[in-house]
Amino acid sequence: MRIQGILVVALLVVFAGACGSGATEHAGSAPTRIEGLGSLSFPNSGNAEAQEPFLRGMLLLHSFEFEPAAEAFRAAQQADGSFALAYWGEAMTYNHPLWRQQDRAAALEALGRLGATPEARAANAPTEREKLYLSALEALYGESTKEERDQAYMRAMAGLQERFPDDLEARAFHALAILGSRDGVRDFATYMRAAATAQPVFDANPDHPGAAHYLIHAFDDPVHAPLGLTAARKYADIAPGAAHAQHMTSHIFVAMGMWEDVVAANIRARDRQDADNLAQGRRANVCGHYSSWLQYGHLMLEQVDEAGSLMDRCHARMAEEPTAEEQGYFISMRARQILDTEDWSLASRWTWTPPASTSPADSRRQFNYDWVNAFAALRRGDPAPARRLAALTTSDDQTRIAGDELRGLLAIAAGRADEGLRTLEAAAAAEGALPFEFGPPRIVKPTSELLGEELLKLGRIEQARAAFDLAAARTPGRASVRRGIESAARH
Repeated sequence: MRIQGILVVALLVVFAGACGSGATEHAGSAPTRIEGLGSLSFPNSGNAEAQEPFLRGMLLLHSFEFEPAAEAFRAAQQADGSFALAYWGEAMTYNHPLWRQQDRAAALEALGRLGATPEARAANAPTEREKLYLSALEALYGESTKEERDQAYMRAMAGLQERFPDDLEARAFHALAILGSRDGVRDFATYMRAAATAQPVFDANPDHPGAAHYLIHAFDDPVHAPLGLTAARKYADIAPGAAHAQHMTSHIFVAMGMWEDVVAANIRARDRQDADNLAQGRRANVCGHYSSWLQYGHLMLEQVDEAGSLMDRCHARMAEEPTAEEQGYFISMRARQILDTEDWSLASRWTWTPPASTSPADSRRQFNYDWVNAFAALRRGDPAPARRLAALTTSDDQTRIAGDELRGLLAIAAGRADEGLRTLEAAAAAEGALPFEFGPPRIVKPTSELLGEELLKLGRIEQARAAFDLAAARTPGRASVRRGIESAARH
């Protein structure tokens, strides 16, 4: 049996009986809190010096702060080179199931430092429980397709949870594995199963960042969002040191149209991220996820100047060697500012030439940039750009729906109102068949909303009301939908 030291600084450590192997495990049933990140209990066989970085890595991992989590796990490896779960933890940071990202090569490299083969790695895990954690990870990074590996990992975590029913970490990671089994595509039955798996963790430890986080992901659609409000309110307090945790609360707030809360959450997230970037010598993230959601919240509150200021900063970044991610956020933020303010002159204010590329992602960004220009030109009475773009064909659902929006508007503008409305109705039905978004609408001019506006202009008030009702159900609290409903009520 390995005899480990006792952690005496910064952590409360309770010795727990080993799970079937006779090894001693640190950090037992009493949760350990790390300031700014939350608390959890994860008995493990690492030595005393490895406990703080390992548990810090675990808490960061649950809040999807993947880079600092990996650094923490590597620090735990430095403290205890034979600590199997420290390598497991680093490998976990390379899987981002809800972002459809996985760096399998980096994960296998981390695991390879523990042992050259799955058998060698398992031999370095001194308890049955730790062996099962490693075994689940071997399934996640195995040789089959990603979909097959995600399913195998979910089954392995279900087995681990069943074998150790009191292990809250097994339950939490099982909940995340359930969410990840759909590769980021919302499926109500799957997401509710994930919520049912995560809820007992939240009940047992309301300061567990993973429990709150995964409940929010399970509930962040307009139908279920009220069920996630308690977790959203709590998560902000659990992990003020994690930018993603501060942002995640707004997934529930957007789904419920709680715009003041959306703005406050993303200000906290942006400021936390900017402070972290500054400490690492990186520039502020002015064209990023948190800035984008913050701008959307301002627009929904009709705080045009505040949203425009964010847009100006993002536009300036386009002259400063922007990353591909920054380019994408610039295009989406620009679209929201133009469409949600209906200030068509802004299309000539925030101009940019996307780099020439044949990659699908770059082609999609180019289409989205051109689409907003075409929409703005059409609203100003110039149909030529819309005609050119509407002539394109695509197999992408969102791009095709956006093209149908232009085709419907062109028909209406040409005096073929019934044809145009039928096109918009079909596009609205296609959008309605897509899974609910978990944030601002990806189709930046939601089709039911656009249909309602066109019906209102044509004096078809009852049909317009029905269209706006559908839009409100899919995108609760949107300012333009609210204005449309109010305008229809005045007729």
